[in-house]
Amino acid sequence: MKFDLHTHHFRCGHADGNIRDYIEAGIEAGLQAIGISDHTPYFGSELEQAFPRIAMGKSELQHYVEEVLALKEEYAGKIDVLLGIESDYFPAHAELYRTTLGQYPFDYIIGSVHHTEDVSIFNKTRWNGLSSARKVEVKESYYSLIRESARSGMFQILGHIDAMKGNYPPFSEIIADQAIDETLQVIAESNVAIEINTSGKTKLSGGWYPSDAILERAHHYGVKVTFGSDAHKPQRVADELDDVRTRLKEIGFTDWVYFKQKQMQVVPL
Repeated sequence: MKFDLHTHHFRCGHADGNIRDYIEAGIEAGLQAIGISDHTPYFGSELEQAFPRIAMGKSELQHYVEEVLALKEEYAGKIDVLLGIESDYFPAHAELYRTTLGQYPFDYIIGSVHHTEDVSIFNKTRWNGLSSARKVEVKESYYSLIRESARSGMFQILGHIDAMKGNYPPFSEIIADQAIDETLQVIAESNVAIEINTSGKTKLSGGWYPSDAILERAHHYGVKVTFGSDAHKPQRVADELDDVRTRLKEIGFTDWVYFKQKQMQVVPL
């Protein structure tokens, strides 16, 4: 079975195309299921749209859900359209996100850490002048948040779990093996899946999130995996899906998962 669970569209302010464009691209790519998973509004502010180039406005969430559900019905029999969303994990606002998103019939929620210590993980200047020891602390803090997100019970999928390397490739060379292993064990125990996300090619690091080394360890700990292109343009839907499937088989995975009504569906690779 071929699917892509991570796609965005114009509402977030930094993606091209509408939802129908991504569904049509999924059909053209031969997918049986496509997940629509735009960024949640930023609920931690009283503003309607605190970050218009990052996330949709609060009033758009209802329209987003209604549009996906209508398209799910329209495309039934052609492709399974799944209602997803990508949510940041902010410990201070976690309960607000949980209760707000709980009002909608999501098939799955992707939990992604995009900020640590109030700075974007993609801000390459955050590393300027840091000692080696401080870099280790930052990396361990990142994985501590990912562990928290796994334990929260809010998410079915964790997004791009080494994306901090995106605009700072040396991130992968910072030694924090114990933190990564502990994180993978927590993810496995929490029965949450991680995505193989092929959008790293749009950043300085290139490649996929997570690295092969992390995927090999994920397999060792019994972590479930899924696929997401993280497409911000329709033409990237299902990007490198077949290559990912081949690599997962080489590592030793025999299946991957997707979600309907927050229930894990296990399918052979």
